[in-house]
Amino acid sequence: MTLAESFLWQNLRANALDHKFLRQHVIGDYIVDFVCRDDGLVIEVDGAYHAEREQQIDDEIRTHDLEKMGFRVIRFTNEEVLYDIEAVLEEIENQLK
Repeated sequence: MTLAESFLWQNLRANALDHKFLRQHVIGDYIVDFVCRDDGLVIEVDGAYHAEREQQIDDEIRTHDLEKMGFRVIRFTNEEVLYDIEAVLEEIENQLK
C-alpha cells in the first residue's frame, strides 16, 4: 500500500464513518483499494501515474466494469488523502448516505 492508502486505511479502520471497509479486495478481475461491500462503494486512491492518458482509459474501463457489477466508484488523489483527509472522509460519508 502507498502512504496515502495507508493513511486512509487508518482513518477507515478507526470506524470514523461507522461502516466496514475491506482493503486490497478482489472484485471480479480487479483488486480495489477499498470497498464497503454492504453499501457497494469502491474507493480508489490514485497516484500521479493516473494522470497519464493510457492509465485514464484503463481507469474508465475499470470503473465501468465495477459499475456494471453494481458498485459505485469514487477516486481521490494521493494529495487529497494526505493533505485534506477531512474532505475525503466527508465525501465518502456523503456517498454512503
